[in-house]
Amino acid sequence: MPTLTLARQNHPLADSTRQLELIDHGKPFEQSLGKPLRATSIDVLQVNVGKLCNQTCSHCHVDAGPERREIMSAETAELCLNVLARHAIPTLDITGGAPEMCPSFRRLVTRGHELGRHVIDRCNLTILLAPGYTDLPEFLAAHQVEIVASLPCYLMENVDKQRGTGVFDKSIEALKRLNAVGYGRELPLTLVYNPVGSSLPPAQAKLEGDYREQLRSRFSIEFSRLITIANMPISRFLEDLVRNGKLDAYMDRLIAAYNPLAAEGVMCRTMLSVGWDGRLYDCDFNQMLDLEIVAGLPRHIRDFDLKSMANRRIVTRQHCYGCTAGAGSSCGGSLVAK
Repeated sequence: MPTLTLARQNHPLADSTRQLELIDHGKPFEQSLGKPLRATSIDVLQVNVGKLCNQTCSHCHVDAGPERREIMSAETAELCLNVLARHAIPTLDITGGAPEMCPSFRRLVTRGHELGRHVIDRCNLTILLAPGYTDLPEFLAAHQVEIVASLPCYLMENVDKQRGTGVFDKSIEALKRLNAVGYGRELPLTLVYNPVGSSLPPAQAKLEGDYREQLRSRFSIEFSRLITIANMPISRFLEDLVRNGKLDAYMDRLIAAYNPLAAEGVMCRTMLSVGWDGRLYDCDFNQMLDLEIVAGLPRHIRDFDLKSMANRRIVTRQHCYGCTAGAGSSCGGSLVAK
């Protein structure tokens, strides 16, 4: 297997093309599906505000980090808010990077809340302890934002291995601060598990029970629910698979575990993804692979057209098996109970 080295400051098309070549493995996804995958509605506008992050996690499909400079402008953020003002899209889902580091983050939250939208912040937890961001728990609580927080394990060794030394302890401290302002009790606090290695997530319901018992007994921490997400063979995780000679085996595992029931509920069928520069995608994973929405439709948020996009054909490639393996995986967790 050839060596893959991903650019850290720029992610040119050549890298995305190379990634697609590497994961072009086995049975084409639409052949397994038996038909084109189509959207059914747009219930979620997921806005990726950029790749700037205070962490550099080994599994990150965004290839985010402190050195990245891709960041959403105030003008593009306003275009997103204008779409929400004109259309009854129920949910504004803000992601990154560390989305809180985008200068327009608080504007998106405030205006989204004013518009009556359900606002989600996909938070890495440690940002809540960083200088300049320590008031975020109170700010997010005041705007009734749902926090979806990454915590890939309840054991320090596993978290620090994937996300960096000291991240577990900082995450626990951040969770305590969130509990103190009502998260995990009156306000929704969702934790996110993803495997440390190249396995598929275990049963979500059982794992939630394990998390709840461990975090409650060891740290007196409460949360609302746990969701499980598979590691996608994109960017840093793909690089790790290639480096360790595990890419073919992982792709074989995903394809063998394909679940048609999970395919019916994939997140891209009810959402639209907006990139930091305003370009449009079917999901955040397609965004990182530069797979824009199907040709013939508006491809920038300034040209958004709900009618034509709500039932669009979804662009698929082999990474889509990551969302449809086993119980399925999405921004909302498992798609099929097991």
